[in-house]
Amino acid sequence: MALYKRGKTWWMSFIFNGDRIQITTKCTNIRDAETVERAYRTQLAKGEVGVKAKKQAPTFKGAMKEFQSWVKVEHRSKPNTVRSYEVCSRPLIEFFREKRIDKIDSSLIEKYKEHRSKQRPTPKKAKKKGNKNPPRFLKPATINRELALLKIFFNYQIRKDRDIISLNPVSEVKFFAEDNIQTRVVSFEEEEAYLLEASQPLMDVASLIVDTGMRPGEVALIRRTDVFLDQGYISIPRGKTKAAKRRIPLTDRAYQILQRRMEDTDGEFLFISEITDQPITTLKTAHMAAIRRSEVAYFRLYDLRHTFATRFVEAGGDLVTLQALMGHSDIKMVTRYAHPTQQHQFDAIKKMQARKPKPGYDKES
Repeated sequence: MALYKRGKTWWMSFIFNGDRIQITTKCTNIRDAETVERAYRTQLAKGEVGVKAKKQAPTFKGAMKEFQSWVKVEHRSKPNTVRSYEVCSRPLIEFFREKRIDKIDSSLIEKYKEHRSKQRPTPKKAKKKGNKNPPRFLKPATINRELALLKIFFNYQIRKDRDIISLNPVSEVKFFAEDNIQTRVVSFEEEEAYLLEASQPLMDVASLIVDTGMRPGEVALIRRTDVFLDQGYISIPRGKTKAAKRRIPLTDRAYQILQRRMEDTDGEFLFISEITDQPITTLKTAHMAAIRRSEVAYFRLYDLRHTFATRFVEAGGDLVTLQALMGHSDIKMVTRYAHPTQQHQFDAIKKMQARKPKPGYDKES
């Protein structure tokens, strides 16, 4: 017996004469489903029912190309998502190529995991002369992002045509454990040195991230209609979750930046690329240049969001409020971003010690 549940309904899945049979029992009770499955197998054996001719599945390469076309339309307002999907799809296409999508099962995906875990990242620049240290293997997070895309891809194929594929093979694959918690917090001195060397629009983007906790992508997509200066907040009307759609109060610096942007910008978006005349999609080159010129220890632009969270907590802010400000649906996610500095930890211990009664303290007195 091979029954599995989809929603509230039980489905049967088994091999008959070399063909995969996947069909709903239309039952919500497993005992009834077992009865239907046994009866159906008997009918197949007697020839009372036939196996419906299955459509030929497309190759992975062809199906992924069609999927990418859909992604460009579905996520046209999120260029970073489109680019991320495209990058993650390249190693998948290279591995699966002409394999029919209905022939890709969990065991083959496990082989993909093994294959990628033995690969090294492609160096962006030639290694310096004399550097004999071999590059590290791909990070688990990198492979997991590819597996996540593969899962989205198969879900799309299932919605498109269940006759070709009805089960997502990635659902049976365990992702790699990740140790990705970032603890880089930028000090006030580092922030000042960095911003002094940052060009525009990086200077404004970085300042808004560290003052509001917004994601870089959220800052890049700020529209004129999202800013409410008279009420002192900015609205984030878009996001993957309900919690991501939020209102964030403005600091004085954030207020001044947005006010200036509103006055100096004519279009709908406040941060426009001079090259494409579209919302900015990346500031990596400008960010690395500012890091180099300021001689500040390396940090990611996203780390300024961590910095906001840490400063908020150190100033006495509570995690529930921080969760709302950062747009997380799960409070556990907030703890990843709040990293009290070592000095703050020492100060906290001193404050705790100061509250202890002195020796000889008399409770009755």
